[in-house]
Amino acid sequence: MSSFLAIPVSVRFMLCSALFFALMGGCVKGASLKGIPVLEILAARALISSALSYIDIRRKRISPWGINKPLLIARGVVGTMALVCVFYAVTTLPLAEATLLQYLYPVFTSLLAFFFLKEKILRSTIVCILLSLTGLLVMVQPGFSLFASSVASVALNPAGVSAAILGSLGTGIAYVLVRKLSSIEDPSVIIFYFPFIALPVSFLLLGNNFVMPPDAATWALLLLVGVFTQIAQYCLTMAIKGEKAAKATAYSYAQVIFSALIGWAFFMEVPTITTLLGALFIIGGALVNLWAPLDRAPKL
Repeated sequence: MSSFLAIPVSVRFMLCSALFFALMGGCVKGASLKGIPVLEILAARALISSALSYIDIRRKRISPWGINKPLLIARGVVGTMALVCVFYAVTTLPLAEATLLQYLYPVFTSLLAFFFLKEKILRSTIVCILLSLTGLLVMVQPGFSLFASSVASVALNPAGVSAAILGSLGTGIAYVLVRKLSSIEDPSVIIFYFPFIALPVSFLLLGNNFVMPPDAATWALLLLVGVFTQIAQYCLTMAIKGEKAAKATAYSYAQVIFSALIGWAFFMEVPTITTLLGALFIIGGALVNLWAPLDRAPKL
């Protein structure tokens, strides 16, 4: 316990955020194995988040509707579609692989920020993009197999992989929108718009496919999806307030480790060689992007 307290506060919060996001993923997968549709899980998460976010806004005594409503709505819609993809990936892929593929979002965020926010792409970011894409190819092996003779190489569900990549793209778009909104909107308002949009959209798309949770354990899993998400987001917010926030975000990759452990302990999932190699490239690229001393954009 004393060794944990010796870790900087921002890093502690980031590790806690990674743990609770991993627990959320485990609950999503567990609920899906109980026969609950992805959109119903999303609706449960949005319902809980809506209530908690609204309580937070009331506590601050601010308007929940914000200033730039079109951009806030766009952030909510994009975030909703991204989370549908992420939840689908979690239900169709091993937890470690689904989580790892979600961490391709820095690639999309950098490219979108370059085109729409006119932010320069640094050399370290280019290295990050190249390493991340290499890691993706190693994991997915599209049209070829780098480890065809290895029994430790298992083909991933193509639909699940596609959903995970689309979820990463949606996350990248959402991050760019949040970056644009953060200069004029309160963070609580930005957070509120996601469940505010996700709740009616998920119910509308769910239609007649609602499944009554069969037992108390399933109800608990749906409740914990929302609770764990809210705790994770709070810890993430606290982490980025720290002086070392930029470097602390590197520890969010602990979510991959936590997810792998949860997948092994509860779902009998063992990461393959290709997953481990892909993880080295993707996580390595992210660390280069965070810690590289080269802070200049390349001459184009």
